[in-house]
Amino acid sequence: MLASVHLPHPARALAVTAAVVALCAAAGGCAEFDQAFGKQEAVVQFQPNTPASAILKARAGCMHVAGAYPEPIPKHALPVDLPDDIRYEVGSASDAQMARLQQCLQRFPSVVGIEFSSPSGD
Repeated sequence: MLASVHLPHPARALAVTAAVVALCAAAGGCAEFDQAFGKQEAVVQFQPNTPASAILKARAGCMHVAGAYPEPIPKHALPVDLPDDIRYEVGSASDAQMARLQQCLQRFPSVVGIEFSSPSGD
């Protein structure tokens, strides 16, 4: 006769959490899963051929906005290797904070758009 195996309390909680996460991902899709865990980003697009200095100026000019955290720039990146957009993590930002970020970025003439989405693109 086989004895049943009882998981210790912390392991049981971890197993239940993993099962719930897997169920949410399967049932709700990526957008709902990202939203449930507060993962949302603002992607700032610039005019074609905008110099890296203008992109970095816009990034620095709006770093003070609460709830919006710019994606880090690699320490040893050359200006040629910099991305042509800025990404902010705004999962914990309120609607008012996201509006302030949008207002701040619109002060820069090279900014052509801001898209709010989850990192998976939804």
